[in-house]
Amino acid sequence: MGPFAGDTGTPNQGGTRYGSISSPPSPGPQQAPPGGTYLSEKIPIPDTESLLWVLLWATVLGLLCQRLAARLGVVTGKDLGEVCHLYYPKVPRTLLWLTIELAIVGSDMQEVIGTAIAFSLLSAGRIPLWGGVLITIVDTFFFLFLDNYGLRKLEAFFGFLITIMALTFGYEYVVARPAQGALLQGLFLPSCPGCGQPELLQAVGIVGAIIMPHNIYLHSSLVKSREVDRSRRADIREANMYFLIEATIALSVSFFINLFVMAVFGQAFYKQTNQAAFNICANSSLHDYATIFPRDNLTVAVDIYQGGVILGCLFGPAALYIWAVGLLAAGQSSTMTGTYAGQFVMEGFLKLRWSRFARVLLTRSCAILPTVLLAVFRDLQDLSGLNDLLNVLQSLLLPFAVLPILTFTSMPALMQEFANGLVSKIITSSIMVLVCAVNLYFVISYVPSLPHPAYFSLVALLAAAYLGLTTYLVWTCLITQGATHLAHSSHQRFLYGLPGEDQEEGRTSG
Repeated sequence: MGPFAGDTGTPNQGGTRYGSISSPPSPGPQQAPPGGTYLSEKIPIPDTESLLWVLLWATVLGLLCQRLAARLGVVTGKDLGEVCHLYYPKVPRTLLWLTIELAIVGSDMQEVIGTAIAFSLLSAGRIPLWGGVLITIVDTFFFLFLDNYGLRKLEAFFGFLITIMALTFGYEYVVARPAQGALLQGLFLPSCPGCGQPELLQAVGIVGAIIMPHNIYLHSSLVKSREVDRSRRADIREANMYFLIEATIALSVSFFINLFVMAVFGQAFYKQTNQAAFNICANSSLHDYATIFPRDNLTVAVDIYQGGVILGCLFGPAALYIWAVGLLAAGQSSTMTGTYAGQFVMEGFLKLRWSRFARVLLTRSCAILPTVLLAVFRDLQDLSGLNDLLNVLQSLLLPFAVLPILTFTSMPALMQEFANGLVSKIITSSIMVLVCAVNLYFVISYVPSLPHPAYFSLVALLAAAYLGLTTYLVWTCLITQGATHLAHSSHQRFLYGLPGEDQEEGRTSG
């Protein structure tokens, strides 16, 4: 088994495959890359260690979600998108598909932003932001070109990118030498004294950066490329165990990479004012960058661009360039996972099989157009700020991945003896309620800051659709948790195993 979550071997198309424990064989998936490692370019950069515990527990929740996703794929032989297609009526599943596509486009925009900023830093500003955005078109075609040479080449390239991220961000950690005592305290003692809305934005963004909704769908599909004899319970248990080990290793690697980033910037920016940052850069070899910091006594608003600059000012130009290389590697990894997630989600929900080229063309076009406009007409601060808001978007969309996976892995008729136990249900449900509550609190806190009253009607419309779909997913989840009296008409199917394809074709929209 490979070291990364969802690391896949070459699918054996000739082996016996089962759609569920007792269902007829189904075709295996196309080749896929290793599963998503959560990327440091997406992590909001706090100026204190007080939010490190959010990173830790978000990673734990991510592991729980990966475990459930892998278990669903191993036991049923179908990924989460396919199971959603079989159980949810047409309207809810279409809305659900759109939310996951939105998450994929948002993630792709972050990759575009991170790559553009990386090129700007590496070229000392000679490559404008809009130029860096357009360059991301080239790296997309490079990824597709590499994909033609087979899965192993792709896995090797992915491993190379992960190694670059670990080395570059690890270097920054060693150079910055953050206080280890404060770091451990921030990790294991949840607290945030004096925190306000900016810290809430960062906390929600951390959750969204660590547990990207589309990666849950991706992971449930990647495990299908392993041959598992689903007629043997022992083989299923063994597969579940190994996939859990893989996910644990992958998320441990990503946790330490993200910890390096957050700890370095907590050390460099804690209670740092703009004037102090200006003075540091003005007296360094990177004095040309000093002007990006206003000369006032407000606390520095840290982003991935200013973060790289201040590292260079404090620890030398090498730190800046190494940071930029790490951003570049993170962006390429994000491109790979987003492409495959989009492909599997579309195939699962809509039964549409697009080539990876067409998928990349669609999502990258949706991502590049607004980003290049922002890069041309606005500045780096707006682009970096958009990156933070996109993290929040991922967190807001998280229920549309976690609720379905919790629903289906709790169905005894579908999962049989591998259905979630009581403890697993309580833990996962409690965390999901907490995430939803934090998201709701953030939205309520954010609405008063909207720049114009006209935005309120748009937000109200989106909020109504969001709450409606969330309520529906909670309702179906409660049915599988034991509230069978809530099952009416077509939703009786949530009490049974996988419906046959003939039942699916004859089903009316709900």
